[in-house]
Amino acid sequence: MEQLRLSDWLGWRPGDHHATTSSRLLPYDTPGSSLPAMLRRRLDGAGRATCDILAGLDPEARFPLVHASRHGDANHTLSMLKALANDEALSPTRFSMSVHNATLGVHAIANQHRRPLQALGAGGNEFEALLWEAAGYLHEGHESVVIVFSEGTLPDEYVSCTTHPGHACGVGLRLTRSHGVTLLATPSAEAPTSPTPTDVIDWLSGQRRHLDAAQRWTLGQA
Repeated sequence: MEQLRLSDWLGWRPGDHHATTSSRLLPYDTPGSSLPAMLRRRLDGAGRATCDILAGLDPEARFPLVHASRHGDANHTLSMLKALANDEALSPTRFSMSVHNATLGVHAIANQHRRPLQALGAGGNEFEALLWEAAGYLHEGHESVVIVFSEGTLPDEYVSCTTHPGHACGVGLRLTRSHGVTLLATPSAEAPTSPTPTDVIDWLSGQRRHLDAAQRWTLGQA
């Protein structure tokens, strides 16, 4: 993988903005300040936080953006499935907002972002999928890439069926090749795990020494 360096990061974890990592966490539970009201109301809390994180890490709309979420806006999707089961008509606008790239689309409209955008769902491997995609963009010559990993709230019907942090959350990293803290990967002796955005926040803020996924990730020197 292309050498990755972390130049900055932001996270969102409602109720945790007064922690010692507050300078790196969005200082509010209700995000969406980067969006006009007409667009803000189209997204759930995690989607709004994703847009605020993207705007904070790429304020001049200069870099490729990659967003990953394992479940997306699952409440939105489930409500449409229930409507279909009841033979109810679906709104085309509502359907368009249920797809994985909807959040990036809203951010691009609000911030006039015209660089590459990519949305991912990787069945539990979202964090490493984000890093691989970022490495590809950096290899192509981009100065930096911003990646965001988010999860919304999960419907009660899904809670016992999948891994989830238990609350909405999100974390974004601005990655480069030339400056910042080096991301180091080593083979993990443990079985592969599926880190959540909360796990990544804890790792970046120093609350855990390493992050286990398909590989074990640690932070090196600047």
